[in-house]
Amino acid sequence: MILVGLPAAGKTTFYQRHFAATHRHVSKDLSPNAAGREARQRRLMAEILAEGASLVVDNTNPTIADRAAIMTIARAHGARVIGYFFDVTTRQAVARNAERTGRQKVPNVAIFTVAKRLEAPTLGEGFDQLFRVTLTEQRTFAVSEIAG
Repeated sequence: MILVGLPAAGKTTFYQRHFAATHRHVSKDLSPNAAGREARQRRLMAEILAEGASLVVDNTNPTIADRAAIMTIARAHGARVIGYFFDVTTRQAVARNAERTGRQKVPNVAIFTVAKRLEAPTLGEGFDQLFRVTLTEQRTFAVSEIAG
């Protein structure tokens, strides 16, 4: 499973609420200062998939190329690839970020930097299923499938 969206869009919260009990969590944020985070993530993904376990890649994954690299590893292990696109505005992300503390809080410039690079995912990239996640006024997640 690949999560796609701006920093502070709710990706990790969504993972914790919906998938923590059934899927392993893979995120570069778990080792923010480690050298070779990309290679480490690829190795970890391959190990988890080789065990036959399910995983969620919880990064911004803003570009088609970023997602393609993840899909290649998943496909090599016979895994289905499901995407969740957090369709959140920069304003919403900045507001959510303002509520964060400590290491969870990111500089607002990070939100705008990712926004400039963000390519909305499509089924044409190779997802088996793709969902759009939006934030409701009640601070919950609304999920809808993106049809082909």
